[in-house]
Amino acid sequence: MSDMRARAKHIATIPAIALLIACVSAPAASAATERPLPPSDYTVHPDCAAATPGRASCMSLKLVPLTTAARAHTHPLAITRNGPAPAASAASGSFGLRPQDIHSVYSLPTSPGTTQTVAIVDAYNDPTAEADLNEYSKEFGLPSCTSASGCFKQVNQNGNTSPLPYPATLGELETGLTAKEPEAVEAEGWGIEISLDMEAVHATCQTCHIVLVEADDPSFVNLEAAEHAADVSGAGEISNSFGGPEIDESAVEEASSAFNHPGTVVTASAGDAGYLAWDSENFFETGYAEFPASSPHVVAVGGTRLSPPGAGGTYTGESIWNGRGAGGGGCSVVFEAQPWQRALSDWSSVGCGSGRADADISADADPYTGLAVFDSAAPQCENEAHVPHWCTIGGTSLSSPMIAAVFALAGGAGSIAYPAQSLYENKRANPADVHDVVSGSNGECSAYNPKTGLSLCSVVEEGASCKQHLICVAASGYDGPSGVGSPDGIAAFDPNGSSGSGGGTGAGGGGGGGSGSGQPPAQQPAPATPAAPPASTPPPAAPQLTAVALTVKALVALNRSRPRLSAVAFSFVSNVLQPVRATLSRRTRRHHHLRWSPVGAGTTILALAGHNSGHLAGRAVLRRGTYRLLLTPAHGTARAIEFKIG
Repeated sequence: MSDMRARAKHIATIPAIALLIACVSAPAASAATERPLPPSDYTVHPDCAAATPGRASCMSLKLVPLTTAARAHTHPLAITRNGPAPAASAASGSFGLRPQDIHSVYSLPTSPGTTQTVAIVDAYNDPTAEADLNEYSKEFGLPSCTSASGCFKQVNQNGNTSPLPYPATLGELETGLTAKEPEAVEAEGWGIEISLDMEAVHATCQTCHIVLVEADDPSFVNLEAAEHAADVSGAGEISNSFGGPEIDESAVEEASSAFNHPGTVVTASAGDAGYLAWDSENFFETGYAEFPASSPHVVAVGGTRLSPPGAGGTYTGESIWNGRGAGGGGCSVVFEAQPWQRALSDWSSVGCGSGRADADISADADPYTGLAVFDSAAPQCENEAHVPHWCTIGGTSLSSPMIAAVFALAGGAGSIAYPAQSLYENKRANPADVHDVVSGSNGECSAYNPKTGLSLCSVVEEGASCKQHLICVAASGYDGPSGVGSPDGIAAFDPNGSSGSGGGTGAGGGGGGGSGSGQPPAQQPAPATPAAPPASTPPPAAPQLTAVALTVKALVALNRSRPRLSAVAFSFVSNVLQPVRATLSRRTRRHHHLRWSPVGAGTTILALAGHNSGHLAGRAVLRRGTYRLLLTPAHGTARAIEFKIG
């Protein structure tokens, strides 16, 4: 999403000051009080490369000042205070939300009743992770969380403390970045994600233990191995701030997957590209909800934009995040909804039929109202020259670890097999246990205001994406973008709260529970999976593409001088009759990150069962470089081949 609104034609200017209610002072060098948001532009950059088939992307987004005036300014979300702020610092609220802001707006305690362990799963190694967490704790006066005290643990995807993935040291990372090695660029982005995850958990649950589980790379194979390691680490909560389109998944495989751990709270980011990833830079992602958030076994976490806190840090409201990025979600095309979701009084208005609706719960995610994050390995995190290494970070990468930590504050899963059930049943019993987010939409919009990051479309315009159903439009009660709402205390997360005495067959981390009545706990509903067909009826074949290749004619044409787009001819084998979309992308570098940039509009062919061939349309001349041809069936796994020109 490095260019999430490139197609915006007209960008209006609206008074930013109307959106903010408090002022902060300029740095000590200036006696004048500055406005919360100056008339200068900010932008948002993703920290990780976009997802590709078989690989996930992290969901952290960095707020970046574009001008000298903006870089000299404090964070655009003003923090209400009684007097002038001191010189710019994270502790004064200059670079984003502080731990005390999270606790005041969401009415949270700082510690759970019993010690909880929260695991976070990420890719690559962050050599400065523990040191950065320690620096964050010092800045905000939080309890230290170190390996020496037993509070912090950093392991690889096999659960071992050694060897950790690449890079082993900060020097190795810097050498790779100097050489512009793709792996180093990717690892740097995930390093910022790791800092966000750790610090969001520590800010929210200040006495929770933290286990950082690092996969070798962001392939789903390795991330799922890390997920298993997180589950056996003793953690009661696991946060996943990554995802990719669910096209590669199946309900049968997911039932035994790494993300199905009854009795453990597993949270997952709903995504940063809006309803069904309409704002994704990759064609193959659009039209699908993010996985693992779309799994019926996890707590899918959507994204909101906080209104500036009121006097004393009080909650003044939230809306659906949409503008420079947008909270993800949508109806799953793979998974069925769990019984407690289908029991919603407004379920028929959601628009998902029997399919899983994403999200379940939400929290702040807009980078313009993001968290102050410390990362010593990210020199670009310099809001001001004299305050290095502090970033303002948002995305549903912020909301997922925050919600995992709120579950920890409430005691974990208790005896509930799938803790999302607690959210729905507690909300039904006592609606006041959550903030009901009733304004906004995460549907498609073509323009946003660069000064504020807000969408310039009406809710009606955005809601056209989902035909005005609640799956992409906020409303009282449940809706897709915000789920049941955002935290207002921890009662909605309590497994033994308003929903009753708990029960179920779940085992594993998360602490105890039960009714205390001496009776055996009630059996939880089984996880929802599609009904199996009758034994006498063979199941339909899963759509598949195989033997994808460029034709011999294409290989010859592409080796000539100045080949054209139409020279990209290909062949493949399909096992069923199905439409297949063919798109071409060229590898480019933007802001130190490698990206696949679309070339041409692509083409769709109706593939027959058997051997097929086709070619791209267009007369555009293909430049030297690395290209990727992606064939995407309407349902099934996308297949890609890479080739070079020149």
